[in-house]
Amino acid sequence: MGRADARRAQRRGSRRAAKSGGIRRLFTWRKMLGAFFGFCLLGMGAFAVLYMVVDVPEANAQAKQQSNVYKYADGSLLARTGEVNREIVDISEVPKDVQHAFVAAENKTFYKDQGVDLKGTTRALLSTVTGQGKQGGSTITQQYVKNYYLTQDPTISRKLKELVISLKVDQQMGKDDILAGYLNTAYYGRGASGIQAAAQAYYGVDAKDLNISQGAYLAATLQAPSQYDWATATDTGKKLVKDRWAYTLDNMVEMHWLDQAERDTLKFPVPDKPKPARGMEGQTGYLVDAANKELEKQGVTETMRQAGGWTFTLNIDKKRQKQLEESVDRQLESKLDRENNKVDATVQAGATSVDPKTGAVVALYGGEDYIKHYISNATRQDYQPASTFKPLVFASALENESKTQDGDLIGANTIYDGTSKRPVVGSDTPFAPQNEDDISYGDVTVQDAMDKSINSVFAQMVVDVGPAAVKQTALDLGLPDKNFPERPAITLGTMNASTWDMAGAYATLDNHGKKVTPYIVKSAEHRERTVEPVEGIGSQVISRKSADTVTSVLQHVVENGSGRAASSSAYEAAGKTGTSENNKAALFAGYTPELSTVVGLFGESPEDGGGQVSLTGAANSGRANGGGFPAKIWADYTLGALNGSGAEFDLQDVENGEVSLPASPSMSSSATQSPDASPSRQTSPPATQSPSSSPSQSATQSPEESPSQSPEESPSQSPDLPGNGADPGRPGNGNNSEKNPSSQ
Repeated sequence: MGRADARRAQRRGSRRAAKSGGIRRLFTWRKMLGAFFGFCLLGMGAFAVLYMVVDVPEANAQAKQQSNVYKYADGSLLARTGEVNREIVDISEVPKDVQHAFVAAENKTFYKDQGVDLKGTTRALLSTVTGQGKQGGSTITQQYVKNYYLTQDPTISRKLKELVISLKVDQQMGKDDILAGYLNTAYYGRGASGIQAAAQAYYGVDAKDLNISQGAYLAATLQAPSQYDWATATDTGKKLVKDRWAYTLDNMVEMHWLDQAERDTLKFPVPDKPKPARGMEGQTGYLVDAANKELEKQGVTETMRQAGGWTFTLNIDKKRQKQLEESVDRQLESKLDRENNKVDATVQAGATSVDPKTGAVVALYGGEDYIKHYISNATRQDYQPASTFKPLVFASALENESKTQDGDLIGANTIYDGTSKRPVVGSDTPFAPQNEDDISYGDVTVQDAMDKSINSVFAQMVVDVGPAAVKQTALDLGLPDKNFPERPAITLGTMNASTWDMAGAYATLDNHGKKVTPYIVKSAEHRERTVEPVEGIGSQVISRKSADTVTSVLQHVVENGSGRAASSSAYEAAGKTGTSENNKAALFAGYTPELSTVVGLFGESPEDGGGQVSLTGAANSGRANGGGFPAKIWADYTLGALNGSGAEFDLQDVENGEVSLPASPSMSSSATQSPDASPSRQTSPPATQSPSSSPSQSATQSPEESPSQSPEESPSQSPDLPGNGADPGRPGNGNNSEKNPSSQ
């Protein structure tokens, strides 16, 4: 190599050496260490600024949403409502072992850390930056913050906020509160948010009843709820969740929260099969709707319910509710052809059953199906109670110590003129109601008139008592002041009242005159408030003497009158039938010492707009009446609901309780008494005849008999049982100045 080449090589070497030396001078260890500390200081400064500017926010809307839970009286689930299946519970309601299971599974240092896991958070941040997806490693506090305050978005900004807020939350809240928040906001699969919903979804128990094994399984599912659900998991998923379950328990042993000996005895708790969410189908919607209407009156508004978090326990007895539904199906629905029979398609059934000693509504039937017919036939007030109102007329007469036009005190043995179409005496409003089938009975006792539901007798009784006084007694007993005229026609039940209303009024009679207000909500509980239930038992609204006398008379109606279809040797019962004008409604209202139940049938057009129509011809049974389907449903339900208890009425101080019928008065199919003649008189009955005497001991004619039958025919020609004929309480279209009482 020449001298020139050597010089060029030397120059190139010098340049390389100079460049290398420059790099070494630029990246000295001192400079690199300084840069590192500078970067750390910059990061710390940025974090300090972030810590100062990021506050703990309000909870996100999703985290605060809860469902409302409706339960039967025994605590079993009736329904859940709301978009999110969550019921927040206090940490005290979660067993300590179960709390430890979650900590052992998710964050063993939870009770000692400051709310964050820097290593895990850094790993998660790097995974996010490099696009490797979401990574775990968060503490229980961080997961709570993410669920309760933030979102699930895997972004750097969200992760940084999570870190800051977690530090602040750990400083501001106790560990138990943080753990409670975590347990209540986590998603467990099966549509369950929160540990209470999860406990119900997987094991059918409340959170407070979870055992260690079950708690460990729920803690294990949080890692992958869909993959670890035993009901749908693959073999791999089942192995993974069992491993996770075992890992949780082993950690509990390590943390001295579980003895090894006990750990060795624990078996994997296979969850229950998933159950479909309870909707509003069948009777559920009617029960929830009735509860919501009552809650509204108690101050729990729709807005408050929509916020969620309520547990409503109803008075509904699960067994009695099932019995009522089965009785309606057996005695009515099985006999209807709703698809092919136009009349059958109009039939709507409703019923309310009340405990007369508490006012609790123990069973309710709102209709065929809430999804198909959302109006509850149990609580609707657009139909008339018809002749089931007559006992209230009699109760008012007794309570007011009313007298007949002759000045005789009205009692069970008072004699009235039962002539059909006889104009009432002493009224400013003319009224001459026709009896069923236009039968005239002549002189009859009040007891006989109640047995046969003789319209003319009770029309005159309303006048004798005074329409205003009768109305007041009815209101005191619990009927609503809705379309309630003060006219003689109210004897036919021309006001509006539901089966719920009538069940309450009859329960008051059953309760010896002490006011019974039906109520369906046993308790309404929320973490932030409670609501007192309706007071079911009130003051004495009529005397015990009056109430017990009515009961005695109504017992005879069931034993020997129009309510015989409800009679049974298995129980003592009192009741009354009723059918509204033109067969638009038929009811049986009755009670035993333990239950007051009213069953009604209502004719409703299935066409748009509905409208009341006649029930005549339903199930090919001719005219509908209260002694038919309603009484049969009532008897079937009562027999099953009482389950052979056989309680007896405790009747005291019954006025004219020894009922007997006078010698056969002459009767005519037309009025035999002048309209101006006295409509009533009092007689002293023989003391030898009991209220349970056979109908054959009376020469008067049963309204179920054919109107062509002579009144003097032998009483041994027994009429058909109610249900094959028409109800005696149905008003006719005779000479009646109030021709359409239902429109009054």
